[in-house]
Amino acid sequence: MTIKVRQRKPKDGQIRLFLDIYNPNAKNKRTNRILDLFLYENPSTPTQKKTNKENLEAAERIRAKMTLDLAMDNNGLAELKKNDKSSIDLVVYFKQLTDDRYESLNNYGNWLSAYKHLKKFCPNGIPINQVDAKWLNDFKYYLQHVAKKKSNQPLNQNSLHSYFNKIKACLNQAHMDDLITKNPVRQVKGFKEGEVQREFLTFEELQRAAQAECDVPQMKKAFLFSCLTGLRWSDILPLTWGDLQYSENQQYWFIRFRQKKTKGTETLPISNQARELLGEPGKDNEHLFLGLKYSAWYNLKLQQWMMRAGISKTITFHCGRHTYATLQLSNGTDIYTVSKLLGHRELKTTQVYAKIIDEMKIKATNAIPKLNF
Repeated sequence: MTIKVRQRKPKDGQIRLFLDIYNPNAKNKRTNRILDLFLYENPSTPTQKKTNKENLEAAERIRAKMTLDLAMDNNGLAELKKNDKSSIDLVVYFKQLTDDRYESLNNYGNWLSAYKHLKKFCPNGIPINQVDAKWLNDFKYYLQHVAKKKSNQPLNQNSLHSYFNKIKACLNQAHMDDLITKNPVRQVKGFKEGEVQREFLTFEELQRAAQAECDVPQMKKAFLFSCLTGLRWSDILPLTWGDLQYSENQQYWFIRFRQKKTKGTETLPISNQARELLGEPGKDNEHLFLGLKYSAWYNLKLQQWMMRAGISKTITFHCGRHTYATLQLSNGTDIYTVSKLLGHRELKTTQVYAKIIDEMKIKATNAIPKLNF
């Protein structure tokens, strides 16, 4: 079976991407799967060129995942787990874990970047049971002294911390899956995390965004909902009207959901304005936000919306969660409560936002115009 990304030019002038799937053993040997991705035919601006590049990469990720899934169905990795665990390749196993995170925007991007570096370091692969402390230290050295970003610059501290942690998470999962008997992760010290720059909107910027026009109304509604609730994209996407409930006794709205990232079940109270934003309720099994899916096109539309609102910051959907945290803290909510609302397991994760508020206070000390004595 072969799967290829192909292009089709419809009447509207935009090139549509689709998968050409050829299976010689099937009744219908050739089938097509239309992707929700497009290309500009003659890109003339940096934005159009960037969109073409990102959409082609997204199409290739979908093709690679489908190819891997089909391989697993045809006595691939799933069968190896049953019969010959020692022959499972670390790079293949890591790619499977990466693809499992496809619907989680930021997390998938980090895993994919780590996979690319793993592939460069270990182009021929390595049986997962041969990975030891020496191999991990060699990979650690590669990340710190050899690996480069797209700009040909060394990886920054946060990238080192993130990518190496992904390898550790992979080996921890392999140990849980009984693919390895000894876990070398405990023998190798990871990288320290650097200072994290979290972009967010001030209340004034959020107000302008709420009033500005967006080409994708459902995305706008979902982003504003994230700003008002702190929910991640991966947690918003599967929400249905059945997850939204009202407490008659305490008279407040809340959502019952399972966090995609931490796997923990949460009960999240939401404000009245967050509920009003959702509008008229649908059926219990209907999604709160219909038609949403992750793509470079949605990221582009989000940034265009921000530009219409006069916001020059680089805003991603996850910035809605950062916005919620900073607005809560700046309006007097204590850090422990904010930590619980965000579903953080450790208070130190929330303290990053407290530091942002402290920096804003320091800047505010010089906000008063100079007096003439």
